[in-house]
Amino acid sequence: MGVYGGGSYSNCSDTSQPGVGPLVAYLSSLNPPINPNCDPGHYYLLNNYNPGYFGDGTNAYTDHNPNNYPFTIPPTSQRSIGDVLLENNISWKSYNDQWDRYLSDKYQLDYGKVGALSDQYCNICNGFQYQTQIMTNAAVRTEHITDTDQLYKDIENGKLPAVSFVKPSGWVDGHPASSKWDLFEGFVKKIVDEVQSKPDLWNSTAIFVTVDEGGGYYDSGYVQPLDFFGDGTRIPLIVVSPYTKPGHISHDYGDHVSILKFIEHNWNLPTISGRSRDNLPNPTYDPAVSLYAPTNSPAIGDLFDLFNF
Repeated sequence: MGVYGGGSYSNCSDTSQPGVGPLVAYLSSLNPPINPNCDPGHYYLLNNYNPGYFGDGTNAYTDHNPNNYPFTIPPTSQRSIGDVLLENNISWKSYNDQWDRYLSDKYQLDYGKVGALSDQYCNICNGFQYQTQIMTNAAVRTEHITDTDQLYKDIENGKLPAVSFVKPSGWVDGHPASSKWDLFEGFVKKIVDEVQSKPDLWNSTAIFVTVDEGGGYYDSGYVQPLDFFGDGTRIPLIVVSPYTKPGHISHDYGDHVSILKFIEHNWNLPTISGRSRDNLPNPTYDPAVSLYAPTNSPAIGDLFDLFNF
């Protein structure tokens, strides 16, 4: 029997859809009102589903092999920071732990196995793997998506690209289902130590260390409504660089898109699209009201307050 793609989606532009009305009403009640950012007639994925492409660029959504994961999102041409970097000739790579193993095990039949055949590559963690314009272009795909083995070679050769995205595998990502936090710390420490051992590379590098979620338990504090989909719970972000301010803790409001805003600011790049969150302004504050809630909400910072260049 064939296996077909599926998903849990919401047309959040239609307030009659389940759960949509109360959220849209809340955003509309704020001062100023916040745009839900839901395009009419479009459906938005509500949880994690496998990307529309396998690592070799073949279509995963239309693959009916019984070993294929049924919950797979269709391919998308939605833009990412990768498109912006390509269009502006800024070098970049996405280094993904166990990518090479995944290329020979696209259905991940060995996921979770211990030993040489282990496959703990995280396909849902590689945003570029969802994109048609990245994955179906063999030259782009093979040049810009690689394994972390190549990361260590590039560091050793002092030839890191301008922008690097690094994702550990499930064995060392700190996720309690497959890893431990000290293993993630070791993964990060190895990268930091190797970059610091190359003075020329270290003097031009900032390493941003963060996670995808905090389980809701990381920290309490102000969470800013940005659109229909968030923001979410607070999470840690640590920046390691010779240009950071020693001991400085930023109270500027940010989220994951702040890293993209930093890239755009640093290389004077345009935003990803007309409706992406990197269009939001940097926050301004009224100390008499709050040092955490932006007066120009919704707004997210670009992380430049962490540095003294």
